[in-house]
Amino acid sequence: MDFNLYGHQFVCHLNPALGRTGKLSSHYNPVDGQGVPVPHFGVVLRPRQWAELAERVQRSGVEFVVQPYTRFKGQTGEQSTMFFMDPSGNALEFKSFQDIEAQLFAVEPKTTSA
Repeated sequence: MDFNLYGHQFVCHLNPALGRTGKLSSHYNPVDGQGVPVPHFGVVLRPRQWAELAERVQRSGVEFVVQPYTRFKGQTGEQSTMFFMDPSGNALEFKSFQDIEAQLFAVEPKTTSA
């Protein structure tokens, strides 16, 4: 589930592997052919900021969980995205939309069958 926190996206997923231990194990949800780490914190940037960050992170040698790319091409939710872990092992997503206000929480229109 995605929450809109004053214009920022907070992404929450149910992790069935959590169990009684109270500790998170590795869990990935399939999204657009990629394994997206769960849970993760999502930061939305303007396109230029996203491109500059992607280049800086690539130059630094940080290992990506999901390499920078554009997912959902041609669809309502088209976005540039990348995932990597912070030094504590928390998954971070940085994403960008061409029109953040219109696209961030947009959904595909439902079709009805006659």
